[in-house]
Amino acid sequence: MASAYYSNTTHIDFASVLAMENPGMVSVFNALMDSGLEGFLGCPAVIYESELVDFFNNGSVRDGLVVSTVNGVPVEISEQLFAETFELPVNGLEDLSEMPKDKICDARSIVSLSGEPVSLSGRKGQMKIEYRLLCDIMEKSISVKASSFNALTVEKFSLLTAVVCGIRMNWASILFNILKKMVTAGSKQAKGFAVQISLLLESIPNLELGESSEFPASKILTEKTAHLFVSLNDKVGVEEAAGAPKPKAASKKRPAADVGAPVAKKKRTMRKKSSSSKDNLEIVAMEQEAVPIQMIEPLTVAPAAEDISDQPAGENDGVKAVVADVDATAEKLDEQVAEPSASVETSVGEPFEPAVEVPAEEARPSSVDDVDFIIQ
Repeated sequence: MASAYYSNTTHIDFASVLAMENPGMVSVFNALMDSGLEGFLGCPAVIYESELVDFFNNGSVRDGLVVSTVNGVPVEISEQLFAETFELPVNGLEDLSEMPKDKICDARSIVSLSGEPVSLSGRKGQMKIEYRLLCDIMEKSISVKASSFNALTVEKFSLLTAVVCGIRMNWASILFNILKKMVTAGSKQAKGFAVQISLLLESIPNLELGESSEFPASKILTEKTAHLFVSLNDKVGVEEAAGAPKPKAASKKRPAADVGAPVAKKKRTMRKKSSSSKDNLEIVAMEQEAVPIQMIEPLTVAPAAEDISDQPAGENDGVKAVVADVDATAEKLDEQVAEPSASVETSVGEPFEPAVEVPAEEARPSSVDDVDFIIQ
């Protein structure tokens, strides 16, 4: 968008700011006019946004000229056209590095708020309020640097010195070289001069321009906006000049490790999985639920008939006698269970157990082993 080309631009309404009742501010704007920058900084504020986009997209440097194509029409801008359009001085220093050192030292004391020479690697808060405003104008509208506007550099202070100390500068050459950097591919120079390029395009023959847009009023320095700048920045400058400490935010960075300090080795701990070894096993007594004892009637197992039939005929007589006695005993038990005597008292929870008289010869269990013993 074309607004990016003038987002940081400061334009000046000289008639308005010279009517201020602030002597310091008036002296600064008079110094700008004496330097020959009035026609560049105070020209009519018009913007052709779509043409600006074409100019920078197609712009380049050829044979010392700034060339481009706007709306299909070739555009050529020479240093002479640039100087004549804005009535810029063409004599004087062409390089800021040629600024006399004694003038820089004088300017460091002139602009200081505390009386001590300002540090060229410090901040603008060291300077008086009117010179802080002048530094902003020179940085945003002359050098067009995409950097921190609150920090001082040698280049910024050289521009300031040229105006404060009245150094003759070839502003036509300095500003035209900045314009050439703006259209040079790969250059780190920020793009600007939006108002000035729009005026230059109006002077190109056979170039039909679209509708112009109004330059933002908030970016035009008038008496009102100058007073607003003072009210917003004056208190900050006093605090910085007095050296009032500012609370520092807690750093989120980790502290640097001491290289010389011995490094403690961390012991690696191993976790073993629990195993069911004999050492880990313990005998645990488990309490079991009590189960009431149940009385079960004894059952007499008679040998199968086929087993008896297999015995010899002479030996079967004794076995048959035993079997007959067992059968008789079982019948007596059945009769007693069916008709219990009245004298027998049973209590709840106690099993009924009939009294049975067992003959002496039948007292032993009649297992198969016993049968074999009797037969023998």
